[in-house]
Amino acid sequence: MPHIFDATICSLSLALGADEVTLLRTVELVHLHYSPAATPMTARCCKEALLASSPPDPPPRPFLFPRWTNQLREISALVGVFGLVYAVIVVGWTFSPETSAIGYEPDQPVPYSHRLHAGELGIDCRYCHNTVEKTARASLPPAATCMNCHSTIRTQSEALAPVRAAYEDGEPLRWVRIHDLPDFVYFNHSAHLNAGIGCVHCHGRVDRMEVVSQRKPLTMGWCLGCHRNPRPFLGPRSETTNLAWAPDQGSFDPEALIAAYDLTPSTDCSTCHR
Repeated sequence: MPHIFDATICSLSLALGADEVTLLRTVELVHLHYSPAATPMTARCCKEALLASSPPDPPPRPFLFPRWTNQLREISALVGVFGLVYAVIVVGWTFSPETSAIGYEPDQPVPYSHRLHAGELGIDCRYCHNTVEKTARASLPPAATCMNCHSTIRTQSEALAPVRAAYEDGEPLRWVRIHDLPDFVYFNHSAHLNAGIGCVHCHGRVDRMEVVSQRKPLTMGWCLGCHRNPRPFLGPRSETTNLAWAPDQGSFDPEALIAAYDLTPSTDCSTCHR
């Protein structure tokens, strides 16, 4: 009964805490001493006995992130909040009128110089924009208005070739609008000029511009600032197209103009959004 004898030795060795190597060595020594002729257990049998009597392996421990990763949640929240704020600021600044409108200076079909015509030559704004005191819109001059002078001045100028062609064909020049309010905004030029608001307050010193560009934001908040307190912008009605006029010239009293024409600019939405 060599196998029973070997199994007994294995059980006793395991009970005493022997490992696999010690177990195999013990079986071999016993056989050599007590039963040299007996067939010893194979290593496989001893290993099976060892595994059968040993406690089961504990389940694998789950992977745990390092403790410092607990801060990633707070960091991610901060990055998200600051990223959102940054995006709002960038988008708001990029598309605001102060950024996208001020400085708008498109190319025109004719290189017309306001600095020359309105500045050096002193041509009044109303010569070209002759409806500005009577209607809501400031008209653009037809080619015939230009030819009043240029039929005898610079008649062969290449720059004025589009003007001559438009005059001969009876077609209007395709000027590019610069001060372009949204379609949902109503603005009346005549109401403002007849109230003593000069052109310069919305258009700037056009008489100094070689090429006209937008100089004011023309936003709702900007307009409301004037409607709430028009006094700094009022002037004599006779000076509305005088771009160089300033309040310190003469003894102009804005209160007298306000009383004379009952100037109480409305801040109601329907005033501009009709």
